[in-house]
Amino acid sequence: MGEFKVHRVRFFDFMPSGIRCMAFNSKADRLALARLDGSVEIFNFSNNYFQEKVIPGNDSRSIEAICWVGCDRLFTAGLNGEVVEYDLERLCPKYTLDAFGGPIWTAACNSAETHFAFGCEDGSVKLFEILPDKIQFERNLDRQKGRILSLSWHKSGTLIAAGSLDVIRVFDVKSGHSVQRILVDRGPAGTRNKDCVVWNVAFLSDYTIVSGDSAGKVQLWDANKGTLIKTHLVSKWDVLSLSVSENEDSIVAGTSEGMVVQFQLLSPTIGDAETQWIRTRTFKHHTHDVRAVTETRTAVVSGGLDTQLVICPLMDKVEVKSSESVLRKVIFPHRSLVSCAKKPSLLLFQFPDQLELWRLGGTDTIGKPGESLPVTRKPEKLLQLKRKGDDHICCSTISECGHWIAYSTVSSIRLYQLQCDNNNISISKVSKLPKVLRSAHQLQFSADSSKLFVASEQATIHVISLSRSECKHVHTFKPKSGSSAPVHLLAASADGQWLTSANRHCEINVYNLKKLKHHCMVPVYNSLPSAMAIHPETNNLLVTHADQQMFEFGIVDKQYTDWSRKLQKEGLHRCRLKWGTPVTHITFNPQAPSQVILHDMHMFCIIDQSLPLDGLKAQFYSQLTPKDTSETDKPRKNNALKICNKYQPLLHVNLLEDDWLVVVERPLIDIHSQLPAPVRQKKFGT
Repeated sequence: MGEFKVHRVRFFDFMPSGIRCMAFNSKADRLALARLDGSVEIFNFSNNYFQEKVIPGNDSRSIEAICWVGCDRLFTAGLNGEVVEYDLERLCPKYTLDAFGGPIWTAACNSAETHFAFGCEDGSVKLFEILPDKIQFERNLDRQKGRILSLSWHKSGTLIAAGSLDVIRVFDVKSGHSVQRILVDRGPAGTRNKDCVVWNVAFLSDYTIVSGDSAGKVQLWDANKGTLIKTHLVSKWDVLSLSVSENEDSIVAGTSEGMVVQFQLLSPTIGDAETQWIRTRTFKHHTHDVRAVTETRTAVVSGGLDTQLVICPLMDKVEVKSSESVLRKVIFPHRSLVSCAKKPSLLLFQFPDQLELWRLGGTDTIGKPGESLPVTRKPEKLLQLKRKGDDHICCSTISECGHWIAYSTVSSIRLYQLQCDNNNISISKVSKLPKVLRSAHQLQFSADSSKLFVASEQATIHVISLSRSECKHVHTFKPKSGSSAPVHLLAASADGQWLTSANRHCEINVYNLKKLKHHCMVPVYNSLPSAMAIHPETNNLLVTHADQQMFEFGIVDKQYTDWSRKLQKEGLHRCRLKWGTPVTHITFNPQAPSQVILHDMHMFCIIDQSLPLDGLKAQFYSQLTPKDTSETDKPRKNNALKICNKYQPLLHVNLLEDDWLVVVERPLIDIHSQLPAPVRQKKFGT
């Protein structure tokens, strides 16, 4: 496997934001979720649940509701009273408009996708017409006393159910009047002096209204008569979220104690034609409020204050031992938030509101394999660079020499020059940037730090020449296909001749930096690239995809290498297929050019291209402790794939000079310690 001295870094205090709401688009098989910091993430469920797009947050944006229209239009509404439609190509707000009803607590779209309804602080339900290029205010329904906290359309589009404090109202859309008023029971006698908050309502096609409230009840109501059909006491605490399956035979509810409960429409006895709603499953994968739930064809998806997105398979709807049958917990972004300057041993950490630059520590002690060495030079925070404005940072990078730092928001790009002399550090902003630089989806410095590559919002790549005296625009590369898909990956060769880019349409383009022209396009594979890198000696491009497939493409020859073809034929060991998260970074070992180092959140591995492939059915031998292996067994146990899962969760793995391996971890216990205290639950014996 190779022996390395490891920098085990745990001072990257990245804190994911909690999940506020989510919406699943069954037509596109994509999930959109909004976090408490105002950011929006889109996951592609048909592509191994890959985090396909991230729209950065904004300090002034607070999202309470998120809705899809069609396959490619996404809207949010929040407590700032604004409705936002997003540009899913440029990954930024397309436009915003004020609903003029105060804070917006809830939003819902009718089944025909012709109108939106927004529930506001002033007690009004506002209808907006959905037009091809915008939405337009149409009229208000009758204003009620108290804020509107939840909304749901009937499938016919003629009625809307609205939940508020102690009451559920049914509105006739055509007249705008309330046609039904349902009083909600406040719960046990000890809680009758408290308002019952109807957090969620769902209007079924058979005119049944399902409600979840702060008294811990899931209730079923007859919308025509205004009478209670059934009450399910789910929790002693709030039922915060509700979701109904597409064919309306399942209801999922999320509570403030971290529990998700499923109800199914079943017959209580075998052979009975009559059906009723029965509590069937309880999931406990969260520690805090479950603010959002939804049900897909094969899974229950939930998220909340504990920051994790949980995809729990419904085993009666999935194939055994398939990728859909695995419980998944997504906590960290499917992209790298850490940049490394290898020569000066610097790490750049990206937060939504700032960047941190650290110098790694060191030791003068020589130890044995597996031994922890004492730190003689402590890690040092050299710089804390706060962003300007309200927009969150979407990408950042540091040059190999450590003299340049660049970052971008959705509104601007900033470039800084660093000077480090022993313990003294100075930073100066490059004030005059080329006018073509407005914002970036990805940034990358060349290996010699003489150029900056900027993947712009127009799906082009700008080449910027850097010097101490000026910053100059050299060339703009455009994809040969004319695609407008955002570029999410960049990789430059060590010799400065090649630049590769990958976009959200699964296209990988190769550009010649010497001739400043498009060189070729890698054959399109129907899965998004998750990481890529160019070998420093062979100039072969290594690419990993969201579905765990790996390819090696010879840039000079414009074709896949023999090793890549053999890999597709024989495959790697089945242990690699167990990876639940995508590979987010690839690097190479300069001391052993045949070795490739790549990692996901749970493990990193080394693939030696000079050794025979293990195949899917080969016996796997761990080589983490080669000293314990006899000399006669070593050749037989000489696998091409070596896996290390000692360090996790992993945010970054890179190889520095002098055989130092830097491993950046973010222990989950540190994240949990920064969360607010969960709801207190009485447990046996306490």
